[in-house]
Amino acid sequence: MKFATWNVNSLSIRLPQVLEWLAANPVDALVLQETKLTDDKFPTADFGAAGWQSQWFGQKTYNGVALITREPASAVVKNIPGFADEQARVIAGTVAGVRVIGGYFPNGQAPDSDKFVYKMAWLDALRAWLATELAQHERLVLMGDFNIAPEDRDVYDPVAWAGQIHCTPEERAQFQQLLQLGLVDAFRLFEQAPKSWSWWDYRNLAFRKNQGLRIDHILVSEALRGRVQACTIDKQPRRNERPSDHTPVVVELAD
Repeated sequence: MKFATWNVNSLSIRLPQVLEWLAANPVDALVLQETKLTDDKFPTADFGAAGWQSQWFGQKTYNGVALITREPASAVVKNIPGFADEQARVIAGTVAGVRVIGGYFPNGQAPDSDKFVYKMAWLDALRAWLATELAQHERLVLMGDFNIAPEDRDVYDPVAWAGQIHCTPEERAQFQQLLQLGLVDAFRLFEQAPKSWSWWDYRNLAFRKNQGLRIDHILVSEALRGRVQACTIDKQPRRNERPSDHTPVVVELAD
């Protein structure tokens, strides 16, 4: 079984790239972030013609998430239950016996901003809901653009980024609290090459210089930990013409 996450930074622009990637990487589920489409604009027919099922939750211009699967997902949930939110950030469904939760975590803008306060409240609500989800679903995968670099080794220049958004002590503490629920960072279950990033700024030739951050993550429940065979960052799509600034992260589980 394979699951993947990809912030596509506009599905209307990147749809051909997503379909091409899925054809070459037939995962069981792919969660997308920043689709930037209202629900009526979601390309259901395009995914269907390629043999994929889709669930989506969008809004105009910003945010938007989707769950693309080979088999229909069940028990679909959109956004965090009980948390009032106008932003489309979460989609969940059960796929092949695994609870798959895709999230586009708030950016937070800056530690002294209202958007940072929203990010902390959102993360608190997510963690509370995940506790109930884990109680109901032993096999669970949480994937998405977390907008958090958990450690200094997840940042190309830890000194320059110290205390900056994505790298604040508050955000990193929130990431650790997710792990304390009984989740495991699948990427860190394996020895990885240094300077492994999932996001590179469009500016300043950041991708060419490999100046990036690892902010896209796949966390698995303890029940799945022993089944994780690999977790990789696929850099190839970042080399595309008009790429997303993020690239896919993939986890492989033993059946």
